[in-house]
Amino acid sequence: MSTSLERYTDRFEQYADRHPRIVDVAVVLALMGCAALGSNLTLPGADPPDQDRTAMVLMGVSCLALLRYRSHPRTAVVVTAVCTVVVIALGYLLTPLLLGPVMAALYWLATLSDRRTTRAFGFTTMAALMVASAVSDSMDRLSLVLRMIGPLFWLLLPLAAGTMTRLRRAYLESVQARAEHAEHTREEEARLRVTEERMRIARELHDVVAHHLALANAQAGTAAHLVLSNPRQTQAILTDLTGTTSSALRELKATLGLLRQSDDPATGALEPSPGLARLPELVSACASAGLAVTVTTTGEPRPLSPGVDLTAFRIVQEALTNVTKHAAADSAHVRLAYAGSRLLITVSNDGPDTPGATGTNDCLEAVRGRGFGLMGMRERAHTIGGELRAGPRPEGGFEVTTALPLQPSAPEPAAAATDFPSGGEES
Repeated sequence: MSTSLERYTDRFEQYADRHPRIVDVAVVLALMGCAALGSNLTLPGADPPDQDRTAMVLMGVSCLALLRYRSHPRTAVVVTAVCTVVVIALGYLLTPLLLGPVMAALYWLATLSDRRTTRAFGFTTMAALMVASAVSDSMDRLSLVLRMIGPLFWLLLPLAAGTMTRLRRAYLESVQARAEHAEHTREEEARLRVTEERMRIARELHDVVAHHLALANAQAGTAAHLVLSNPRQTQAILTDLTGTTSSALRELKATLGLLRQSDDPATGALEPSPGLARLPELVSACASAGLAVTVTTTGEPRPLSPGVDLTAFRIVQEALTNVTKHAAADSAHVRLAYAGSRLLITVSNDGPDTPGATGTNDCLEAVRGRGFGLMGMRERAHTIGGELRAGPRPEGGFEVTTALPLQPSAPEPAAAATDFPSGGEES
């Protein structure tokens, strides 16, 4: 029953919003009819007053004032209340039909105005009509209590109904605002996820392309240098170069495969993500490019989650790539330390580190805005809740130090200096 009533109420409100003037005129005509009918009612045995013309004019004025309730609701309440009080003072019986214009004005006041205004005008109107009813001669046969309760009861109804209507409209507006905010939030979240995915893919492409191209360039340069003096070693280097380019193509295919749709028939089986298990391959590739890499492990090795394993491998890979590209060093050292719930990784070299020389490092490149290796390593570490530092070593060379959790966690707002071994300084 209540659902049907709400449905009809919604339809009426929608029609009233589309045709407000038609609805207002119809309501005013109906209230005029009610007022005319109410002015003819009297108590049994009582004589009707002889002020019909004056009463009709006053009730007509009060009904016409309701046409301005949308822009002047307080004025409409004052006019209807004054006209009704005068009519009651003339001796007309106070009935709900005679109170129709005042009740309509109070309803619209409660709907369109705030709570404070509604209470002030509503209680003032009720007090005036209750006093008029108490002193009216038309109700001498009724007790004072009945004469006071009648106007109070009938005038409280439109105030309560108007307040409920205002609260219902406010609730619907808040629901609509929350829905719009949720839709906007979903769009923002979707854009954020797209941006994060693009950055992740960009980091993967940078790591794959930069590492293998740097190795390929170093192998090709070494082969060109030894092609006449040592053909056998040149042939071995060129064989390693073929393996380097093949590995680059495989990893590039695996990375680009993430961009394909799942229902694409061309999508093939992708290789698993690389991890620290492939560190010997990385060391061998660096050796073929002329960089001797030693790996030291301290503590008891423990299994890493796939995300942490991939991050650790990519950081080591990028750090060794920077040594190959930017440092005039022929050796590098990788240290893996399992301590508590964290994995400490240190990649260092002993090459010179002076601006303008061959040893210009990736940190300087990043400061000048030309490199993304250090930025990518730091983003990878922060993504899984780790920290990373990189900078020149006091004894010479360059060092990259990172602390990664064995299991990924939420990114931390700041890195704790105590989590790192001494010797590295962030640039």
